[in-house]
Amino acid sequence: MERPTIFSPEQANVGLFCDVFPPVMDGVSVCMENYAYWLQKKVGGVAVVTPNVPGTDYSVHDFKVFDFLSIPVPMRHPYVTGIAEIDPTYLAKVATTRFKILHAHCPFSTGLAAMRIARLQKIPLVATFHSKYRDDFSRVLPKLAVDMVIDSIVDFYERADLVWVPQESVVEVLREYGYKGHVEVMDNGSDLVADYPEKFFVDARRRLGIAPEEFVCLFVGQHIWEKNPRLVIEALARIPDVPFRMYFVGVGYAAKEMQELVAERGLDNKVTFVGSITDRDKLKDYYAASDLFLFPSLYDNAPLVVREAAALHTPSVMAEGATAATILRDGENGFLVENDPDKLAALLRELIHDPERVHRVGLQASRTIVRSWEDCVDEVIDRYNALLRSRHLPLIERPA
Repeated sequence: MERPTIFSPEQANVGLFCDVFPPVMDGVSVCMENYAYWLQKKVGGVAVVTPNVPGTDYSVHDFKVFDFLSIPVPMRHPYVTGIAEIDPTYLAKVATTRFKILHAHCPFSTGLAAMRIARLQKIPLVATFHSKYRDDFSRVLPKLAVDMVIDSIVDFYERADLVWVPQESVVEVLREYGYKGHVEVMDNGSDLVADYPEKFFVDARRRLGIAPEEFVCLFVGQHIWEKNPRLVIEALARIPDVPFRMYFVGVGYAAKEMQELVAERGLDNKVTFVGSITDRDKLKDYYAASDLFLFPSLYDNAPLVVREAAALHTPSVMAEGATAATILRDGENGFLVENDPDKLAALLRELIHDPERVHRVGLQASRTIVRSWEDCVDEVIDRYNALLRSRHLPLIERPA
């Protein structure tokens, strides 16, 4: 297959809009980058619209990035936001670009910009609901203000032409917010899918200085209390006689308090805070070197990190009843536990003494909950074209 042309300034196929994009790293930014990469590779003519992170060179991508002036989000470093229409450079780029379809991955600044362009150019807007926004705003705003924000979010999705969620259980979250329209499930993928030889896992441990016999637990994600890291730390403190190593990868407002809690519980010699990792190969080493992925979040909808860990044969321990945990079958492709440190401690004690069982479940996780981004984007293109066809609009053509 010939590589599509990089970009035509007069005609684009897809515009992807989101308030978060690398170098800011979270599940949504990874999703956006993989959408852009594979859409560009398969059909070309892709533009990403996002607030800029100062000092970032967006020209390294094959696809175009229409970045606009930004300001930091208070108390949420390294996130940024802005109003696209006040940036004249952005306006000039958009004014000379004709899209076939737009896809918003958030309902805020860039989502609203996508809505305005879609109405102006009379083209469809797809909107994906990724996050539990009520939880985010409840931490910093009074209830009345939170309710107003949620109402505006629901209004945004109601005005979109097609609404997607990344997992069936997320439909319920959107309904709880008050959305009554049609919803479709469109899976997220993983860029870590591969047929890894056993040597890769051995070498990953060697690169990280982990002995072959050590039992390793891992958490990857924002260091915020909403993701329930306190449960992990308190559970680990209850098994002082059990040998293990625990790595926390990420940054967030709670990082310092998490480190203090680890010290208070006497876990400094077993727990390591790695910080942010933007190098995907290095992150892959941590997944590959780990035995268990501890992610008992009650906040997440459909976390990519669980699928990423599974791609490297590392099964997750998740909170029973959590929205994110519905992809797991307890004891088959992951482990479910009550939101109780004593219960988690008991499970960890059991699993650390049965590494062969953990390994079997990890292999099953890699077979059942992991899908490549390339495969996902093939389906995305088909769904885009189904929407375009229903509106009698030009389709996104794949190269011969």
